[in-house]
Amino acid sequence: MLVLALDTATPAVTAGVVELTPDSPPRLLAGRVTVNSKAHGELLTPHLLEALEQAGHVLADLDAIVCGSGPGPFTGLRVGLVTAAALGQALNRPVYPVPTPDAIALDAATGRPLLVATDARRKEVYWAAYDAAGRRTDGPHVDRPADLVGKLPAVSDAAGEGAEIYADVIGLPVVEARYPSPVSLVAVAAEELLAGARPAALTPLYLRRPDAVEPAGRKRVTKA
Repeated sequence: MLVLALDTATPAVTAGVVELTPDSPPRLLAGRVTVNSKAHGELLTPHLLEALEQAGHVLADLDAIVCGSGPGPFTGLRVGLVTAAALGQALNRPVYPVPTPDAIALDAATGRPLLVATDARRKEVYWAAYDAAGRRTDGPHVDRPADLVGKLPAVSDAAGEGAEIYADVIGLPVVEARYPSPVSLVAVAAEELLAGARPAALTPLYLRRPDAVEPAGRKRVTKA
């Protein structure tokens, strides 16, 4: 299978073309990753087209699309999900959502219980906990790092940009796996992809209520 992997749930604008077969791990054919939290909308489509060109393929060659579903900030996260949804509809290809921390946990691959924490801004982190086999046991949640420490299950290591930023608060050894890779995104969904399973709904994990609220009532307008 030829799979396009996308993620915009972190500051990394990630796109990659991955080959998936039943008898071997996912193999990266080409990828583009740029860390720029303000350029998801500008860079994602050029990145995926460049990755396809480098891999020697075109959009019509794709068998499926995998997209990180967050958690992440609203503006960045929706870029990846909307792009994946639009491509899936235009190409008539299935789109599989993947929780972004699950992919980072696979990249970390410590073989020990793990915390994945990404930067949620506002001095908070999005976090999830994993057992030694890489299975998620808690989360994802959003918390201030100091509050997270009081809730944290027994883990040995930490990964993700949030774990690096707040390492002094969280107090765990940090594994170098800041953002999800195209290979890990596909690996999380590999069983479903190979089985041809129906994808779950492409629902973003925002974890926060929107900042915008409906006005309480009409403002009164009077003449001066």
